[in-house]
Amino acid sequence: MRTRLLPLLIVLMAGVLLALGFPLAASLAASEQQRVVVDRLDDAARFAALAQFVSDTNPAIDERRTTLGGELASYHDVYGIRAGIFYRNNRSMAAAPEDWVVPYEGEGRRAFREALLGRRSHDPPQVWPWQPHARLTIASPVVRDGDVVAVVVTDSPTGQLRMRILRGWLVIFAGEAAAMLLAIGAAIRLTGWVLRPVRVLDSVTHDIATGRMNSRVAATGGPPELRRLALSFNEMADNVEEALEQQRAFVADASHQLRNPLAALLLRIELLAMELPEGNEEIASVRTEGKRLSQVLDDLLDLALAEHAAAELRLVDVGALTAERVESWRPVADDKGVVLTGDCGAVTAWADPVALSSALDAVIDNALKFTPAGEEVSVTAKARPGGESVAVVVADHGPGLTREELGRVGDRFWRSGRHQNIKGSGLGLSITRVLLTAGGGGIAFAPNAPHGLRVTVTVPRNAPVVRTAAGDRGGRDGQGGRGGRGFAGR
Repeated sequence: MRTRLLPLLIVLMAGVLLALGFPLAASLAASEQQRVVVDRLDDAARFAALAQFVSDTNPAIDERRTTLGGELASYHDVYGIRAGIFYRNNRSMAAAPEDWVVPYEGEGRRAFREALLGRRSHDPPQVWPWQPHARLTIASPVVRDGDVVAVVVTDSPTGQLRMRILRGWLVIFAGEAAAMLLAIGAAIRLTGWVLRPVRVLDSVTHDIATGRMNSRVAATGGPPELRRLALSFNEMADNVEEALEQQRAFVADASHQLRNPLAALLLRIELLAMELPEGNEEIASVRTEGKRLSQVLDDLLDLALAEHAAAELRLVDVGALTAERVESWRPVADDKGVVLTGDCGAVTAWADPVALSSALDAVIDNALKFTPAGEEVSVTAKARPGGESVAVVVADHGPGLTREELGRVGDRFWRSGRHQNIKGSGLGLSITRVLLTAGGGGIAFAPNAPHGLRVTVTVPRNAPVVRTAAGDRGGRDGQGGRGGRGFAGR
């Protein structure tokens, strides 16, 4: 969010600074030029005062004309400004240089005509720094007895004027740049102050979404509205955590409390079976349902423990552990006539060894359970491309799952309608997912060509942040052994 909000604030601030800078630059240029115009008008007024007393009757001996010509020549030599006094018919009274005449077009002609009407040049066109050949022409009337008899015209170079404007613009640019840097710093601090609580809230929300229910937002800093939101979020998280804890406790207590009555009931069934003829179908059916109910209660207790306990991560040789589980399940595979193969290289990763063993037991058990005799179940352990994790792939050649069923596999108590008659509770893969997620791992399902299911168990190679409280420390038999065979996910 910061990468989107910060450019927006910078663009807005840059727009404000530009909106202020352009008028300021134009005002500075106009001010500098106006100062030059006033100075030239003062010079023109002085020349006009001298020209009022120049006589036209005897120009050859008119000392005033000679004096005026000397003033104009000195003015041109010192300042490099062309100046002249011209009669209404464009004839020169005096000029410096002497061959200079009034321009027949352009700004000089416009200023001359304006002065003939009795007005001085107050508003010549603005000169900009990028106009190297621009000149500033000022005209002022020479009035005698109320009539305009001549016009004083000055034609000034603009190099110094343009340089002063440019220096002023550089100062404005430096000020704008400093203001922009200050604004960017303020924007960074402001967005950090506003968005830091949002980032913390997002991080804590992700932790809670992935199972780390004890994460909370520190309600410090940021706007008051976000601090109130953090407090409300913490209250909500407390309530959700309490509700989940109550649910887990209820499942664990119910599973534990029902086991004793169920064990007593199964014992009475066995005593009753002794009074019935051997091979009675009804009593066999009751025994089967009783054992299935006992397995469901065991799986519910495993699930409650897996969601509540904390993972004990350590560096584990996943290849060796996988090979051990393959050898442990080989007698079961041989008994069913299924070929169980293992390709387990020496790869290490961070995992809870007991939880990983239980997860592998559940996955291998499912593969053997649904693979017909004569087919193969392969187990492969290797590092994934990129080296970020280790994958254990269990591929079978059973009936597999449809695309719709792949989206539901691993849900609690879900089993495919085609496999309802196969032993299982539908909780095995759910427990597996909880165990793996606790250590930063995961489980994925995909079809295995030409038929069957490919299950990929992943664990991180780098020490992960434990996001969830999970991990059944004992599995079903305390060692993560074939006690996991009761898990079933399809």
